[in-house]
Amino acid sequence: MIDFHALAEKFETPLYVYDFDYMASQFEALKEAFRGRKSLLAYAVKANSNLSVVRHFAKMGSGADCVSIGEVRRALMCGVPKYRIIFSGVGKRDEEIVEAIDADILYINVESEAELMRVETIAASKNKVARISVRVNPNIDPQTHPYISTGLHANKFGVDLESAKRMYIRAKNAPSLEPVGIHFHIGSQLTQLSPIRESAEIVADLVRSLAALKIELKFFDIGGGLGVRYKEEQTIAPYEYAQAILSTLTGLDMTVVCEPGRFLTANAGYFLTKVLYEKRNGDKRFVVVDGAMNDLIRPSLYNAYHHVNALGKTGEASAADIVGPVCESGDFLAKSYPLPMMAHNDLLVLESAGAYGFGMGSNYNTRGRSAEVALERGEARLIRRRESYEEIIANEKEFLEL
Repeated sequence: MIDFHALAEKFETPLYVYDFDYMASQFEALKEAFRGRKSLLAYAVKANSNLSVVRHFAKMGSGADCVSIGEVRRALMCGVPKYRIIFSGVGKRDEEIVEAIDADILYINVESEAELMRVETIAASKNKVARISVRVNPNIDPQTHPYISTGLHANKFGVDLESAKRMYIRAKNAPSLEPVGIHFHIGSQLTQLSPIRESAEIVADLVRSLAALKIELKFFDIGGGLGVRYKEEQTIAPYEYAQAILSTLTGLDMTVVCEPGRFLTANAGYFLTKVLYEKRNGDKRFVVVDGAMNDLIRPSLYNAYHHVNALGKTGEASAADIVGPVCESGDFLAKSYPLPMMAHNDLLVLESAGAYGFGMGSNYNTRGRSAEVALERGEARLIRRRESYEEIIANEKEFLEL
């Protein structure tokens, strides 16, 4: 059992707490599911980019799926070998492409013909060869929230099949490009197996058609997105997930690249916040807490659900909106959530907060970002200190005209 009261007293609130042992068990479960095939697990850094989290996975042999050059730098700093680092993302700046080529990472995922031409031009100017993969958009409905859907033509990600084929032919004939992989990622929080299998079948067929053109690819990158349980979701077992992918690769000798993020970290994380007071507007009940949308924006952005544990409180529960101090009506952590009567300094724990929590935070309303704590083998340690006011204004005050 985690002693949240002790953690809140020692590190104060709002506070993120991560169970590193749980993260390790999730990583090993997914690794085991793909054990019978050449495979690489590349942690999706955007899910939780704390250096200690990235380092935790690096020590277990993980690669890194990065969507900015900053994330590439984090991965390298944390000991992820360059040959296990993938650089994805729709809008890469020239200087990011330059740095990725110079770093000699595994490959750059390109998401448009225009981007491929930029990578080709930059690599040629440096007399280097850039390893690339093309992100294919299979136009499959992932059956998830529209904000985290990425596999339909209505989404900005990837290219259609015909465009992908043209890009591979161009890359094969370009002295400065080496096509080594193919990539697809249809969305996040996937809980249905059929869209994953259907997407893999489409992309595997493209690989076969490319092989007929003497374009031999080494990496079959299936992205990530494996869903987790926040409330009552029926999730996909890692073994079933792996088998659905592998069943589409008959006759193909490729390394499967899987890029898990949420699956590894979401249910390892907790967000702790203290009650400031209760208030009512007519019949409407509010529980006002010290955490806010700048700390955890998922409820405001996605209407996401997080189970809330009112520590040590008993009694009859009634519906309450859990709201923070930020000056927005959209600042809430839960709506109409059943809670017993709360008092000043009572502690609420929002569960499943280890993915897309802290990383999506901000300094809105000049609020410092929360501290982060790791739990490993029964010990708690600080892995990011609470942000101070001086740190918030550090990049502004030198320009202040007095």
